[in-house]
Amino acid sequence: MSRDAFCSCCGGSLKQRYVEGRERQVCSRCGRIHYKNAKPCACALVIRDGRVLLVRRAIEPFYGYWDIPGGFLEAEEHPAAGVVREIEEETGLCIRLTALLGIYVDTYGAEDEYTLNVHYLAEVVSGEPRPASDVSELAWFAPHELPLDLAFRSDYQALEDWQRAMRGEFTPMALT
Repeated sequence: MSRDAFCSCCGGSLKQRYVEGRERQVCSRCGRIHYKNAKPCACALVIRDGRVLLVRRAIEPFYGYWDIPGGFLEAEEHPAAGVVREIEEETGLCIRLTALLGIYVDTYGAEDEYTLNVHYLAEVVSGEPRPASDVSELAWFAPHELPLDLAFRSDYQALEDWQRAMRGEFTPMALT
């Protein structure tokens, strides 16, 4: 597990201590607890004619694997605004969010780099699909055609929930 060596507040050395019921990094000088927080991300299952848009990653981690389009949120950015921005950047498409599909915890690259992924359902409003520099390919997949080489555990979870919703076994949350 990668660890920072110094406190981001005072520069003191960090030590492993048992705090609040678990091992955490604590500054030996100022006592600040350094929490291992998940980074917020937003993604969208863009649906057209019963098919979902996936992107093939052109960057690490998981170069060459299929992924649900989306990405990291900027500071103070709402997930709904962030996913609209990310989809336009990655695919050239302008989308409208139709429902909240789910929220999934995952890792990004290293096993101790956690992400909190907000997944929406969306439809295309305008634009022509074109891959950005971090995407090598875009493709639409029917539920029975989904690739097996997906980048992240949350991709599998979200696509499974989408399939459950299509079968009437799960209802995504309406957006207000």
